[in-house]
Amino acid sequence: MNQSADIVVIGGGVIGCACAYFLARAGMDAVLIEKHGIASGTSSHCEGNVLVQDKMPGYDSQLARLSQELFPGVVADLDREVGWRRPGTLLVAESEAELAVAEDFCRQMAQADVPVRFLDASALHRAEPNLAADLVGGLEFPTDGCLNPMLFCVALAEAVQRMGARVMAHTEVLAIETDSAGAISAVVTENGRISTRAVVNAAGVWSPAIGAMVGLSIPVRPRQGQILVSERTAPIATRSVVEFGYLMAKFGNSGYRRAITPEMERYNIAFVYEPTDAGNFLIGSSRLFTGMNTHCDIPVLRALAARALRFFPVMRSVSIIRSYAGLRPYTPDHFPIVSASSVPGFFVATGHEGDGIGLSMITGKLMTQIVKGIEPDIDTTPLRLDRFD
Repeated sequence: MNQSADIVVIGGGVIGCACAYFLARAGMDAVLIEKHGIASGTSSHCEGNVLVQDKMPGYDSQLARLSQELFPGVVADLDREVGWRRPGTLLVAESEAELAVAEDFCRQMAQADVPVRFLDASALHRAEPNLAADLVGGLEFPTDGCLNPMLFCVALAEAVQRMGARVMAHTEVLAIETDSAGAISAVVTENGRISTRAVVNAAGVWSPAIGAMVGLSIPVRPRQGQILVSERTAPIATRSVVEFGYLMAKFGNSGYRRAITPEMERYNIAFVYEPTDAGNFLIGSSRLFTGMNTHCDIPVLRALAARALRFFPVMRSVSIIRSYAGLRPYTPDHFPIVSASSVPGFFVATGHEGDGIGLSMITGKLMTQIVKGIEPDIDTTPLRLDRFD
């Protein structure tokens, strides 16, 4: 069946759903296409955090704050509960040397207008009594939030349809056509051809394959992360707790060395604790380049568990009921791509690595502004695709 649309968004994860939501809200006739089910890829294999805590001070943190500010309004517009809450987060230091780096990081964040509070050891243990007694302090980020990522994607897709746009799940994109001038003219799917002048490539770790359909190289690689899921238990902590070493694991910063095992170093493990609405908790995280492999590995899971016990010894009495692995769309400079391209009408929204949920709202809004030629809320030069040329 042949159809037409103002714009086609390829990818039914949180970034594609967010782009389709903001485009539809702006009055565009949009079609959202997903090869499998909504949120069937990375967005169903993540922790659902909306953080500024793990961003670098400056542009990175500003982008995260702009996105955080959009969540309450969008969540209020959805027709289903998505578990949105803002309990804040803790970034925990395990040594005096690390705490000194964290204190400087706190000052930089405050100068970047990010709400943050420094906690000494006494304040840290008052805030979360189950933390290991020898932890020396940390940082509190009160604006950080979380939600159920799968429900959020589904609710966004439902809102897209409510606004008159179309969602085509379980539909594979076979080709993208261009006209004689090289501009986008149609998207060919297994369920028919859609005439359109604009496409948003929001396919995450699959975005290089979509880019190749129009001769573009998208510098995204899959970076695997494995996660442990606990049984339902009494609360271990009231909010997400992350070790300060997570920043080093994420950005590859060698400014200091953590006291970790060779296995933890090899699997790029840093402790992340995330409580859920169901009464259990998630434990992460690892960072590995394994291609498209989503299998869990016992040595990685053991290292995750051992790192978790370092920060919360009380977890020794809690059972792990399952594990899973997801693929983060990684770019070499850790910034996402939210950009037009050299192919007229072809736009790119990908490369968010582990920040897809948190940056989804600002990505959707910025992409809509770029598509419509509106001055963006923030300078998007650092997000341009051509920065990799």
